[in-house]
Amino acid sequence: MHSAVFLIEFGAIILALGLLGRFAGRFRFSPIPLYLLAGLAFGEGGLLPLGASEEFVAIGAEIGVILLLLMLGLEYTASDLVSNLKTQYPAGLVDMTLNAVPGAIAALLMGWGPVAAIVLAGVTWISSSGVIAKVLGDLGRLGNRETPVILSILVLEDLAMAVYLPIITALLAGVGWAAGSLTLGIALGAAGLVLFLAVRYGRLISRFVSSDDPEKLLLVVLGLTILVAGIAQQLQVSAAVGAFLVGIALSGEAAEGAHSLLAPLRDLFAAVFFVFFGLHTDPASIPPVLLPALVLAVVTACTKMATGYWAARRAKISVKGRWRAGGALVARGEFSIVIAGLAVTAGIEPSLGPLATAYVLILVVVGPLTARFAQPVAARVSDLRSRRRDAAAVALPAPREPEQPSQESLDEQNTSGRS
Repeated sequence: MHSAVFLIEFGAIILALGLLGRFAGRFRFSPIPLYLLAGLAFGEGGLLPLGASEEFVAIGAEIGVILLLLMLGLEYTASDLVSNLKTQYPAGLVDMTLNAVPGAIAALLMGWGPVAAIVLAGVTWISSSGVIAKVLGDLGRLGNRETPVILSILVLEDLAMAVYLPIITALLAGVGWAAGSLTLGIALGAAGLVLFLAVRYGRLISRFVSSDDPEKLLLVVLGLTILVAGIAQQLQVSAAVGAFLVGIALSGEAAEGAHSLLAPLRDLFAAVFFVFFGLHTDPASIPPVLLPALVLAVVTACTKMATGYWAARRAKISVKGRWRAGGALVARGEFSIVIAGLAVTAGIEPSLGPLATAYVLILVVVGPLTARFAQPVAARVSDLRSRRRDAAAVALPAPREPEQPSQESLDEQNTSGRS
């Protein structure tokens, strides 16, 4: 009976996702907000709460994030990553300053203390790599000129998590400097080792993985990715970073073959990830913290757009590409929830969890919208301003030209001059 209930529940979820995806595709709209609403409907306090299949959905959600970042990594080589990081690290500093500071200030204004301020700073700082990767794929922008800029900022954020998460874990646990430094050293060493292997031995890895048999290629790539992601997670490094670096390490025929084979799996498990996000959100906990979450979402949406615009302008991207880059970075998601979950488990501040949930819910819905409409809206506003300036110029009276003296007055002046 338990297995039958599991099959019914999970089958209903997949069927609902397929119908929602078809509906979104018909109107050329990203299905992510619809997947999130489906999660709210199936979650705690929703219309049809799940029971038997929730654990399986949680595992599928983790696989979904891993596949999203793997597929994004397959789009670029290790040399692309290194060159982008060298040129875009100032954008990472701007990103941290503009987006972490509002969260810290908000926590201090609400009287939550310095540890909660550091936690909320991380919640507002880190964009959702999973959501953004899915949106870029849905909108067909993976080959755009601004995409490497977006990717560089996301990678810098993900790599920064290798430093941030051990620090915040030590602060929440109240451990001493020795234990905290050891955790941080392990995380930095693991991240550096994975990046070194990806850059230095990428060709050998691709040669090992490559196969003419699609079945063997799929099994090796998928197994290697999940293995590296699990090891990275065990060592306090983001599993998403590990998966992304595996994608970076693969190149040539191996990358092309893996991309075509894994695309359907990515779409399936990515949809499951967004449903899982909604499953653990009780709608009743949102209204009390909705106003501060909304204010914080508006502020940090603007700062993220400013970050993307500045980084794209620095990379000499066109104005349209700058707005697309800014709009794409707005969404928050998996990292924000992980960070808030650590604080809730430690019992730092009871209101922090619901506030972070409401904040992410707002931006995970708004993020795909800003990615799609930021550039057209900015172009429309610019066009309206130009029209107003032109209309104002036409309405002003034309400057009067000095009157030219007539021929008779010139003759009189000449006559008087001779006399």
